Amino acid sequence: MNELKLGIIGLSEGNGHPYSWSAIFNGYDPEAMKNCPFPVIPEYLSRQKFPDDAISGAVVTHVWTQETEISRDIAAASLVENVVDDYTEMIGRVDAILLARDDAEHHFKMAAPFLAAGMPIYIDKPLATSVAEAEKIFSARRYNGQIFTCSALAYADEFRPSAESLAELGPLRQISASVMKDWGKYGVHVIEPVLKIVGEQGRIERVEARHADGVRTVRVRWASGLEAVFAAGGHDPGPPRITLTGESAQRQLIFSDTYAAFKNALQTFVSIVRRQEPPVDREFVMRVVRIIEGGKHAR
Repeated sequence: MNELKLGIIGLSEGNGHPYSWSAIFNGYDPEAMKNCPFPVIPEYLSRQKFPDDAISGAVVTHVWTQETEISRDIAAASLVENVVDDYTEMIGRVDAILLARDDAEHHFKMAAPFLAAGMPIYIDKPLATSVAEAEKIFSARRYNGQIFTCSALAYADEFRPSAESLAELGPLRQISASVMKDWGKYGVHVIEPVLKIVGEQGRIERVEARHADGVRTVRVRWASGLEAVFAAGGHDPGPPRITLTGESAQRQLIFSDTYAAFKNALQTFVSIVRRQEPPVDREFVMRVVRIIEGGKHAR
């Protein structure tokens, strides 16, 4: 099986994915990676063993960012062979695209040329912060499965409890989840894992949001009666966490392994491109976006 060639696009403020995602495929140069402006990335990469812990069967061959010097730094650190001056130059040179920017307002514009060219594309979280914008992006796809999008935390083992451990809780009655930083950009890190955990709960009956003391609290209620309370922001530097309360017991899930979560998500994208796994469900993505949009309107 031929190795997939991937092109990666970045950066956005506070987001070092072009460094880390490229390294997860390619391995990295420890000396050059010292220039990475996100110290956590070389820190968790140093705990891996390359090439054993890299994704096999795919390689990042092209990189573009809005500043050529940054692109060159990424290429040196993460062993990317080609720096391009315009991201559309990747069309015809790679098999799939990693749009590794989490500034959702730019997603449609940057994804559109690749969607029109029929290329598979991984669009970083959140796909959009409004239903209208998400529908606009999906309407541009040429075929089902062309777009993959997710929070990598939905693929974190810490946030994927087994059926047996969920059964020990009894029927779920309440869920609470928290994440640092901005709701619009980072709320997806707990929304998506929660939706995967709870499964089908009927339609969302209500989304209520409040904002006080730097924390946005978003309460979601489903037709089944289940409620989830999401909190974003605040001054607690702790990792994202989800608390599941059932009739019989309670369990807290705490995110801890960034590398594994990214690797699992990226591997899923590669498997979808190779038609080894089913594509991401559009309606699931739209449910995530509906909650993000509903939570933006705080009282």
